[in-house]
Amino acid sequence: MKALMSVTPGGPETLELQEIPTPTPGKGEVLIAIKAASVNFPDTLVIRDMYQFKPERPFAPGSEVAGLVEAVGDGVSNLKAGDNVFALLNSSGGFATHTVIDALRCVPLPAGMPHEEAAAFMMTYGTSHYALKDRGNLQAGESLFITGASGGVGSAAIELGKAAGARVIAGVSSEEKAAFCREIGADETIVYPSDLDKDGQRALSKEIKAKAGGEGVDVVYDAVGGLYAEPCVRALAWEGRFLVIGFPAGIPAVPLNLTLLKSCQIVGVFWGASVMRDPQGHAANMSELFALYQSGKIRPRITERFTLEEGAKALQLLEDRKATGKVVLTID
Repeated sequence: MKALMSVTPGGPETLELQEIPTPTPGKGEVLIAIKAASVNFPDTLVIRDMYQFKPERPFAPGSEVAGLVEAVGDGVSNLKAGDNVFALLNSSGGFATHTVIDALRCVPLPAGMPHEEAAAFMMTYGTSHYALKDRGNLQAGESLFITGASGGVGSAAIELGKAAGARVIAGVSSEEKAAFCREIGADETIVYPSDLDKDGQRALSKEIKAKAGGEGVDVVYDAVGGLYAEPCVRALAWEGRFLVIGFPAGIPAVPLNLTLLKSCQIVGVFWGASVMRDPQGHAANMSELFALYQSGKIRPRITERFTLEEGAKALQLLEDRKATGKVVLTID
């Protein structure tokens, strides 16, 4: 088998395409011939040893795959060779032609779902659904502001916010990204500068409030962090909820007096840990997401495709914050 391996901590340029022995599935495991792998922002962190999970090297990044079951281990009764599945790996192993995983962690593809869409489905929609429903308690008629709205989790949040009946305001860094967000359903867009000073922060907070109707926004989905976080908290309505998704712009420092003045909440969203701690809740959320997919209300927006050999380029695209929608690797 082939795998794009992280052999030393560093950026995408440190990855090496290697041929390694194809693993054999053990008891309760299956061997998947990977047909598509999703490229997610955490992949850019795990290869630098900057993520919550640190796999032992050498390892292939990539935690979200779809493909064909090629072989099954002893005791596997829920799957057979030839089944189409997608799966969420621990934190690595996806940028490869094959992987072995516990059969119980594989999900059969819904009818008509292509491998590429399946590979791009679970993490972004799982994160955003858990965030908006379970952590943010987003209600129909409320307003939602999303930073980094054109990216993978951001675009999923747009679709899920609309499906929940919210007024969705998409925050992005360019007019091109704003057009993409409107195309997938955002009601309003805000183009913020790539570098915020104090005046820029005040202007952003004022614009968010105006787009939300003047009294402030009910829920903020912050996938950017850095200097963008504080103006978003300042733009919250009374009893608003600020959802902490990620920090590609840096870990923010927010004055906690704002939470008192607005009686608002700053809520952490760690979807990966929630999956392990509450598998029943995760299963229920996935069932809801499949229903939304099959009804046509959500669909992964794949805008860039790369081969396994081009995996470093795909990661660099995300690291440079130039990607819109979802980026996937297609694997022969």
